[in-house]
Amino acid sequence: MINALGLLKQRRFLPLFTTQFLGAFNDNLFKTSMVLFATYVVFNDAGHEANFNALATGLGILPFFLLSALAGQLADSHDKARIIRLVKSAEIGIMAIGAAGLYAVNRNHVSLGLALMLGSVLLLGVHSTFFGPIKYAILPQHLRPADVLGGTGLVEAGTYLAILLGTVTAGFLVKLSFWWTIGAILGIAVIGLLAGRQVPPAPREGPLLRLNYNPFTASWRLISATLHIPRLFLAICAISFFWTIASVLIIIFPPLVKNVLTADEQVASIAIAVFSVGVAIGSVVINTMLKGNISARYSPGSVIAMGVFVVLFSFLSRGWTPAPAGQFYGWTAFLAQPGSVPILLTLLAIAITGGMFVVPLYAFLTTTVEKDHTARTVAANNVVNAGAMTVGSIAVIGITALGATPENMLLLVAGMCLISAWIAQKLHRACD
Repeated sequence: MINALGLLKQRRFLPLFTTQFLGAFNDNLFKTSMVLFATYVVFNDAGHEANFNALATGLGILPFFLLSALAGQLADSHDKARIIRLVKSAEIGIMAIGAAGLYAVNRNHVSLGLALMLGSVLLLGVHSTFFGPIKYAILPQHLRPADVLGGTGLVEAGTYLAILLGTVTAGFLVKLSFWWTIGAILGIAVIGLLAGRQVPPAPREGPLLRLNYNPFTASWRLISATLHIPRLFLAICAISFFWTIASVLIIIFPPLVKNVLTADEQVASIAIAVFSVGVAIGSVVINTMLKGNISARYSPGSVIAMGVFVVLFSFLSRGWTPAPAGQFYGWTAFLAQPGSVPILLTLLAIAITGGMFVVPLYAFLTTTVEKDHTARTVAANNVVNAGAMTVGSIAVIGITALGATPENMLLLVAGMCLISAWIAQKLHRACD
């Protein structure tokens, strides 16, 4: 097996990696900017902030319910590179709508601005629904079997490094001017299209499918045709629990930084950036530990460790000394606090163990079935993941309404890690 980083020198991988990287960067730049505007400018109540974040999360994953089956069928029966070019062209228009929303909010047309931004989030969900199956399904088609795990790890690491840069960039651009944010999201969308045009052809490898456009029957048939394979069923269940955990963390994190750690937008960006770095590190570490072999043997221990660090993060948050009333810590003042380093290191550890848990599971999806079924397999996983994330979003809204604080919600996340570990252990026993 070649060194996984060596794939970045090859045209069969680099354009896809770049396209995915830029897409994740831009998606996160816009969404983080939107959340920061809503959290620090529009709303002034932790409950409203969490509910808005939950609504945005729900809109972003709704297309995965309705369109994943169609996306998988298209990717398995058409040239994947051509679909990439179409999807990246649409991204430019989507970002234009989001830019109009940011402009409206900054001109005090709050309702119109929020509607446009949430509409853009919905369309970005459609964008990700059609791109998501391709970024994994194309790997077995372009890479040798021994390189698939390394390629999957690099895609995951690149995604979270892009989230890191998008998050940090959003925090600083929001401080500067919304014009910088608008220029950035539109410019990067154009560059992403140029990168997508360099992805080598990936024509279908099986017969042309008769497309089923009914989202409900198509999704049911897709899932039923996939989940009867035991290790696919277990891998998808484990991934879905992971993304349920992630959805809860994504929703509660901005209010936690603002209302518990009493820190500003830049600190929120830095904290999310640390999390992104950790997932990227975990993705690379697990690939090194497994030496290219696709196995779940480290997944149960990884997610249990993740749960332990989540509990520690909750307790560290409870002991935090808040800023004076009416003020927020900037990033220099935040880092000067005695508890800041333990909090950031714990957050990093949560992310590293999370990355170690989920990367091998994605590799299962693309290597268990024939190459002409990989996109539909990933699409089936996306449908189930979307359902799990929706449950997580609804749970946050309900639990918040009952008065639960963000630091208490972290304990729920830790309990969910134990369920993920149990499922991963069953997968390990079934396959290894």
